[in-house]
Amino acid sequence: MKKIDLHLHTVPTFSDAHFEFSLDKLNEYVTVTELDAIAITNHDVFDLAQFQEIQKALDCIVFPGIEIYVDNGHILLISENENLDDFQLKANKVSEKIKKAGDNINVEELIQIFGNLNDYLIIPHYQKKPSISKDTFEQLRAFIDAGEVDSPKKFVRMAKDDNEITPVLFSDVRIKEGLRKFPPRQTYIDCGELTISAIKHSLSDRSKVALSKSDGNKLFQIFDDGQQLSTGLNIVLGARSSGKTVTLNRINEECKNVKYIPQFSLVQRDDSNYEKEFNEGVARKKSNFVDKHLAPFKAVLDDVSTIDLITNRRKVDEYLETLMKQAEEVSKRDAFSKVTLFNESQFEISEETGLTDLITSVRLLIENIEYRDVIDKHINVVDLKALACELIESLWEKTLSTKKKNVVNEAVRDVKSKLKLRSSSTQVKDVDLYKVMIEHQKALKFNLIAKQLQTEKIIHEENIQGFKVVCKQRAFNGAGEVKNVSGKKVAFTSAYKEYSSPYKYLLELKNNEALTPSEFYKYFACIEYEILNKDGFKVSGGERSEFRLLQEIKDAQNYDYLLIDEPESSFDNVFLKGEVNQILKELSQTMPIVVVTHNSTVGASIKADYVVYTSKEVENGEIVYRRYSGHPSVKELSTVDGIKMDNFKVTIDSLEAGETAYTERKSGYESIKN
Repeated sequence: MKKIDLHLHTVPTFSDAHFEFSLDKLNEYVTVTELDAIAITNHDVFDLAQFQEIQKALDCIVFPGIEIYVDNGHILLISENENLDDFQLKANKVSEKIKKAGDNINVEELIQIFGNLNDYLIIPHYQKKPSISKDTFEQLRAFIDAGEVDSPKKFVRMAKDDNEITPVLFSDVRIKEGLRKFPPRQTYIDCGELTISAIKHSLSDRSKVALSKSDGNKLFQIFDDGQQLSTGLNIVLGARSSGKTVTLNRINEECKNVKYIPQFSLVQRDDSNYEKEFNEGVARKKSNFVDKHLAPFKAVLDDVSTIDLITNRRKVDEYLETLMKQAEEVSKRDAFSKVTLFNESQFEISEETGLTDLITSVRLLIENIEYRDVIDKHINVVDLKALACELIESLWEKTLSTKKKNVVNEAVRDVKSKLKLRSSSTQVKDVDLYKVMIEHQKALKFNLIAKQLQTEKIIHEENIQGFKVVCKQRAFNGAGEVKNVSGKKVAFTSAYKEYSSPYKYLLELKNNEALTPSEFYKYFACIEYEILNKDGFKVSGGERSEFRLLQEIKDAQNYDYLLIDEPESSFDNVFLKGEVNQILKELSQTMPIVVVTHNSTVGASIKADYVVYTSKEVENGEIVYRRYSGHPSVKELSTVDGIKMDNFKVTIDSLEAGETAYTERKSGYESIKN
């Protein structure tokens, strides 16, 4: 990343309050802020003698420029560091037309003075006063490279909006004697050599512009010979058998946690096997989704599966029957049946899972290291430890109480059994009516929840670069569908007869010993998982390959590197440019990506951050493999030992089959269009 400030004033004009320029202060500004390049852009004037003095004094690149009042708005016009006398003459014509406050020139006059504006870097005040009008902007749109803003907030907002031009933030400072504070308004660009053409190339891609060095891409060494790659998006070019795939394989070997998509690995070759493989992949994703979607229902089912309403009903009947019978025998009661313990109920024993879980949660808060600062900000660790101690004491008390109840229950059972042996009176059967009622309500709620789960509706939709993943839930339409979900050779016909009554259906499933209880939750609702194309139909064979590639790229988020070998071998250009390029650019903001390609759609349209060119050369009668690399905007790519090669020729030969072929195709396309 290179740090630049292309808006500096060194000459006071009628547009400024008077100031005394200080070359020492400019040198200090460049040094302190670590600038790689600046531009001198005074209002409607260019001072060649002063510019050359600044060039000699500074240890950074200095571009000649001028800030011009165009139709009541300001634009920066910045030139290459060449033909300075000619630039002075053109700037003088601007000075002749703008002599006092309120004077300006129009777009037509601007073009008359400077000629082809594409030869310059054109940056208007965009979200900064005085900004050019909408009409002026439209007239200049074809020549504008970026828009200058006046705050980081506006920069960030524009950088995120694909409909906006690339934003830049510059100091717009007057370099004068007594300047104490340097403004923090500079811009970082991902650029190799600093020329106007290279900067224009970088500004054409908003992902190559940032407000801090940490936000942008960096170069890192990938091989022990010094070969570098960008932390962003890299493309590898080269002729056949020149070492492209060898380079990719070596990166795969040198690095850890790599997602590698080899050439042809996703293309459809055998219809039946490919469809089977695709469907197996969909089934795996469906299974993961089903488990996640049905997890809450599984918890409910696991709780209800321990309930036996038939046994509960029998216990209640026995309780009522023995109670009525004892009432009828009241006159026949003997000494043993009159003992209090004869009909005594036992203590209900329950597990203290809630209290145990609470203690575990508090312990996690105390012992957590990763989020220690956040926890301490809201809860004092001393209080947490005190809470844990009090909860543990409560658990001890309840545990002791439970032990006491177990001892008492054991004694009551023993006494009751001995009294029953000695008495002829009927002993009332013990039953927990509260528990019976709670379990009855749970079964009713379970029926309602299961019915809701069987209601047909879309439960999830996800758009993936033109494809749509749709998940639906509905009731099973027969025992055969349940059997397919189970994956077992088991008949579900008898159980399915009770499907409309979920609790009874659950009992039938439990009666089938061939079924695994932990899988029961899958047999209550049918979850459909479909991949649809942009027209809403199920994907075709070719579309399956496209979807798999997008999924493979998306899956790369779980890795540290993504390598792709010639995706154009398997996919057409429309798909690559519209879907693949977009997702690769987004992913390259978070990880290094390396794409081997000889296709202009991937190689050029994607606007890579770094280029590696592999070459097979003959040297002293021997074959030598070399790698040339550099930013896409540089004029020459270099090997690690300093050998250079023309970047334009490399790129156009690799991606366009040479300049002649490219020119002929371009001419042919224009003829068709016209």
